[in-house]
Amino acid sequence: MTTTPLSAPTTTDSTLRAEVEHFYAWQMQLLDSRACEEWAATFTPDGVFDANGLPAPAKGREAITAGARAAGERLTAEGLVHRHWLGMLTVGEQPDRTIRARSYALVIETERDGASRLHRSTVCEDVLVRAEDGSLLVSRRKVTRDDIG
Repeated sequence: MTTTPLSAPTTTDSTLRAEVEHFYAWQMQLLDSRACEEWAATFTPDGVFDANGLPAPAKGREAITAGARAAGERLTAEGLVHRHWLGMLTVGEQPDRTIRARSYALVIETERDGASRLHRSTVCEDVLVRAEDGSLLVSRRKVTRDDIG
């Protein structure tokens, strides 16, 4: 497993950091509640979701929606609930005005009427951009699972 640290890993802009944290809290709650289209709409129309646990990156909102929907259907069939927890966030605004964000993302899995356990430990690296209305969108997400070499 190899991840690349950001060239500018932190920001002193507490407003930007808080905005990114709020965006992630909202975005992960959309995913965990299986609001797949709404979650995919937090990516740019040509956004990319790339994870080393998937056979190929999902490119574009339609493919990102389909991937999230398939994962949700699998979890439902298996009687599982996933909750994503992001932490150890670093944020840096780049010269091209993109925002680079890197965090540790944990996936907690709970069996219906059962116990919770840590399912995945990952590093999440995003390139965020501003939409025309000023909101944040993910242009590219790279998720690196710790259990895959």
